Amino acid sequence: MTTSEMLKKYSAEVSSSLEARVADGGEYSHSVFDAMRYSLMNGGKRIRPALVLEFARINGLTDQNAAMPFACAIEMIHTYSLIHDDLPCMDNDDLRRGKPSCHVAFGVDIALLAGDALLSLAFETASKADLRFISPENVIKCINELAFASGAEGMVGGQVIDLLTEGKEISESTLKEMHFGKTGRMIICAARMGCISANADVKALKAATEYAHNIGRVFQIVDDILDITGDEKILGKPIGSDAANCKTTYATLLGVEGAFALASELTEKAKNSLRCVYGESADALCGLADMLLNRKN
Repeated sequence: MTTSEMLKKYSAEVSSSLEARVADGGEYSHSVFDAMRYSLMNGGKRIRPALVLEFARINGLTDQNAAMPFACAIEMIHTYSLIHDDLPCMDNDDLRRGKPSCHVAFGVDIALLAGDALLSLAFETASKADLRFISPENVIKCINELAFASGAEGMVGGQVIDLLTEGKEISESTLKEMHFGKTGRMIICAARMGCISANADVKALKAATEYAHNIGRVFQIVDDILDITGDEKILGKPIGSDAANCKTTYATLLGVEGAFALASELTEKAKNSLRCVYGESADALCGLADMLLNRKN
């Protein structure tokens, strides 16, 4: 299975499963369900759920659909974070993937609640993993990974650094810490949940963690580059926001060429960590690392 085939397959399966989990609510709650569905089904690469499902597959999970609750849960949390990031009190972005942001389409109040509801639904969904294929112990481990990665020491913590350092010059080490929290923790979580759901051994889990750590950094570095060099029509959002907000990025610290060179080095490290343990079964994931390096949106 090629990288593009893998992403197409998992994207379709995850989207179908997500849509079934955000059916219409009641007379009053339908508004928040509409907002949840609007953001959850608004495209996206589904990279995180794809990592869950592919690592489950290459580690031999008997029924790969058993990992679907974890794949859906991490996409719900990712989507909630995007809804909240776009709010006027945060990044104040009016566009997301070429469409009006959730708060523009539904109002700030409903958007805020839609994000809250997706966060809650994520853990409800993860808790319903099929115990015929995944042990209760490993379900708990996956939920713990998800909670840690999305909380104050993970995604939320990274966002706090981003808010508190806006308009200030920061060191590369602080920038690395911020990106690790905002982006890296959740990508690592996706890979680790896939491995844990398949009861992978320590060596396989370590390799997956190293791979995810490196592609997480690449993802954010390329984001920084695209904010300078990207095409707004392809990105689906305005460029230049980092400069407008006086943010320190890898592109401002190292220059565009230097940032891309670092991303290329990290991509090779990511691929090598997998090939040493998984061999050819990791080809699609190695292709994903290359795709993230060279992406245009």
